Amino acid sequence: MSIHVIGVIGLVLVFLVGTLRPVNLGVLALVMTFLVGSIVAGEDAREMYTGFPVDLFVLLAGVTYLFAIASSNGTVQRIVEGAARLVKDRRALVPWVVFIVASLPAMAGALGSAGVALLAPIALRLARRYDIDRRMIGLMVVHGAAAGNFSPLNVLSAIIHQAAARNGIEMSPLALFLPNLAYNVVLAVVIFFVFGGLRLTSRAVANVASAPAVSSDLVEQPPVPLRIDQACTLLALVGVAVGAIVFGLSIGFLAFTAAAMLHLRFPASSGEAEKKIAWSVVLLVCGIVTYVAALQRYGTVEAVGVGIAGLTSPLVTALLFCVVAAVTSAFASSAGILGVIVPLAVPFMAQGHIEPTGLVIALAISATVVDSTPFSTVGALVVANAEDEERAGIYKGLLLWGAAMVVTSPLLTWLIFIALR
Repeated sequence: MSIHVIGVIGLVLVFLVGTLRPVNLGVLALVMTFLVGSIVAGEDAREMYTGFPVDLFVLLAGVTYLFAIASSNGTVQRIVEGAARLVKDRRALVPWVVFIVASLPAMAGALGSAGVALLAPIALRLARRYDIDRRMIGLMVVHGAAAGNFSPLNVLSAIIHQAAARNGIEMSPLALFLPNLAYNVVLAVVIFFVFGGLRLTSRAVANVASAPAVSSDLVEQPPVPLRIDQACTLLALVGVAVGAIVFGLSIGFLAFTAAAMLHLRFPASSGEAEKKIAWSVVLLVCGIVTYVAALQRYGTVEAVGVGIAGLTSPLVTALLFCVVAAVTSAFASSAGILGVIVPLAVPFMAQGHIEPTGLVIALAISATVVDSTPFSTVGALVVANAEDEERAGIYKGLLLWGAAMVVTSPLLTWLIFIALR
């Protein structure tokens, strides 16, 4: 039995056992990394460590640490109150405002994780204030960021265009950006209706004041001046956003730096913020990503791509490429998967049976809309920043929605951009 088959079986076992028994999937994935790596691949511990996503660990821990301080000293509450004054009783607008705001950093050139890291904690608390389904708000944040993924300024767009250009395929920047934008807007409409959007519309004026999480008095009361610790926290959040989005610095390290400075300066109002870091989510995501990185080292993804390219039916081959992009990206870096899958598909595109632009669009969308799974960076950020009592429900909601994206996005993008063109 080849290492590729063993590796895929191992991944299936991790999810099967983790679903049936109350053991963190990340723990099981790390165990499987050790078993397959040492017994089958002959790797030592140093080689296994190379797959551990240090950047993702720093990002998740740093952002949840910073927002734990911001929540403890009341800064997040003040931000939510300010947003409530702007929205007033128009609850149905809240998800769409979140979607649009989440798309702006990505359209300006930032990776989706930067905007999601800053917006998700605030958006979830705004949803709590307005009694909006937290799954809806979390997915609006994720797909808002995904809507801006392939703007001409975004790094993911550059990865796609450079990989295509190196292999003689030229694409218009808007040819990738606009279809992806439209696809995610349609998904946002579906999310709005599936997770109770009509309820928000029907009660937006009449009953919002009586909802348990909303107070009309709050909207009418003048704002109370910020305390010094809250003002410094707001400045820290703005500084992290500017450093990450404008200067491209690591948002995880920036968040740790800002959190440490706030904790040192205002220990009383910061509380025990480090204990509120979502360690279970960090372990879950980092463990899964470590095992998937091992499969990439073994060449499993490449082997699957080469096998697909050898099929005789062009349409079936194109569909399977989209399936591989969606499935692997659900557990790994979208940028990394796109950097691998597009070059793998180039020899197939060069045969001339499939229009290259359509296949690239389908691959790009299939590999990024699945970021709504709680195993991706942006999905994990949403889960990690949820309240403790809501985290399990949000995790399950994102897991089911992400699974739906893994199943539907390859088929729909193949149908729209390849089969019907």
